Amino acid sequence: MNWITDWALPKIKGLIGTSREVPDNLWHKCPACEQMIFHRDLERNLMVCTSCGHHMRLSAQARIKATLDEGWSRIELPKAPADPLRFRDQRRYSDRLKDAQARNTADDAVLVAQGSIEGRKAVVAAFEFAFLGGSMGAGVGEALVTAAKLAVLQDAPLIVFTASGGARMQEGTISLMQMPRTVIATRLVKEAGLPFIVVLCDPTTGGVTASFAMLGDIQIAEPGALIGFAGARVIEQTVREKLPEGFQRAEYLLEHGILDMVVKRHEMRATLARLISLLRERLPPVVEERPPELPALPAPEPVAETEAAKPA
Repeated sequence: MNWITDWALPKIKGLIGTSREVPDNLWHKCPACEQMIFHRDLERNLMVCTSCGHHMRLSAQARIKATLDEGWSRIELPKAPADPLRFRDQRRYSDRLKDAQARNTADDAVLVAQGSIEGRKAVVAAFEFAFLGGSMGAGVGEALVTAAKLAVLQDAPLIVFTASGGARMQEGTISLMQMPRTVIATRLVKEAGLPFIVVLCDPTTGGVTASFAMLGDIQIAEPGALIGFAGARVIEQTVREKLPEGFQRAEYLLEHGILDMVVKRHEMRATLARLISLLRERLPPVVEERPPELPALPAPEPVAETEAAKPA
């Protein structure tokens, strides 16, 4: 068979030319129904399975684009210390950070943008889970504080899309200090009388859940999103009980009063616009309508005295 590989195949390739390499990421398999979906169809459908409606993870850039009207602008965020603890495990933390920044074209795990939602001003901060699991370090804390100050300055509501594994372990105590820092940022927005809306996406866990993510005036989640502090296995080992079906999922939390609503991704923009309208726009004053005045009745005519009624 050597003559086929050594002589025939090169001759054929020389006649028809080398075939182009086919990318490996043209098709995506839904983790829920295992249906294969063409990548352009999936992106056009906002990373929602066209067969079963399963919500896959959406990038921060795509989420902001799907939420804000055209003409939105991205906010330049202050620089945070790159490697404050000079942390190293199998690799240097600074090297991991540079790789994540190159892959995501972002400085850290949160993007902040300003614009409008159906004509209503808004400031949006979106977590990027692909950036070190959306972990919260000094850069993320700085981004949320900047977003809160911008919302107060522009007199606009603040909307945060969360997707995070929690605090960033490579920054140690510095990452834990972002929990009270982000809580203070939410207080700035609320004290200014502005709405603070949190959209919990899959997954939202750890220190993000334990801080600002549960302090929204309105708590929204996407269908099937994993929301919690510790993992289900850790909880089962601690309480030594079997957890109920669907524990820590958005629908379970909605039934138990942790969330206000679960909204599909295609309906999120319209829902946010309606909430901003209800929370920010004043209703026109109610003018009480008086009943129409009835025409005055004519005065009664004097009755003439009859002969019989005259006094004797």
